[in-house]
Amino acid sequence: MVPSIVMFGSLPMVLTFARIGAIPLLVALFHAEGEGWRYIACALYTAAAVTDYLDGYFARAWKQQSKLGRIFDPIADKLLVASTILLLVAFQRVAGFDVLAALVILCREVLVSGLREFLAELRAKLPVSRLAKWKTGIQMTALGFLIVGDAALTAWLPVVLIGEVLLWIAAVLTLITGYDYLAEGLRHIDETPAPAEASAPEPNVARRPTTT
Repeated sequence: MVPSIVMFGSLPMVLTFARIGAIPLLVALFHAEGEGWRYIACALYTAAAVTDYLDGYFARAWKQQSKLGRIFDPIADKLLVASTILLLVAFQRVAGFDVLAALVILCREVLVSGLREFLAELRAKLPVSRLAKWKTGIQMTALGFLIVGDAALTAWLPVVLIGEVLLWIAAVLTLITGYDYLAEGLRHIDETPAPAEASAPEPNVARRPTTT
């Protein structure tokens, strides 16, 4: 119990939970009126996205890797991405045919989560590929551009177009990496779940005879 509590207070875990805590603030900023709030929302989102790199970096550098981190880190990523995409669609900053790209990304996140849960029962791992890391980086960048959207102060930079193009690139990479993960998961489909770890037997303590 004590080691788990300590891990919750470690910097990597704080950064991971900060990513989750940024979501309600992001929702509030989307509802705020005024184009300047979009830049604040983009800054908050960018800071939250950067913690995805920092928590892993500090966990490895300070040897604070833990089971809790492996559980909550991908959950925090998916919550941040899914929430941002839903906000962008709800506020029509992603609209029309571009919604399909957003839907592909959301479906892939659900697919990978399901595969990881299935493989966890088999004690098998689903490693993150280099292409998946590229997909994540492009996806995060696309969402940042789309948060600002047509409120961009620089007329010479097509912010919306850049965001839409990057979103579709991320969607294509999502299909490729999603297929790779699915194929890897299907390789384990016939394996039997690993038996649960047996608990240590209770020590055989001799009892004193009761006296009356």
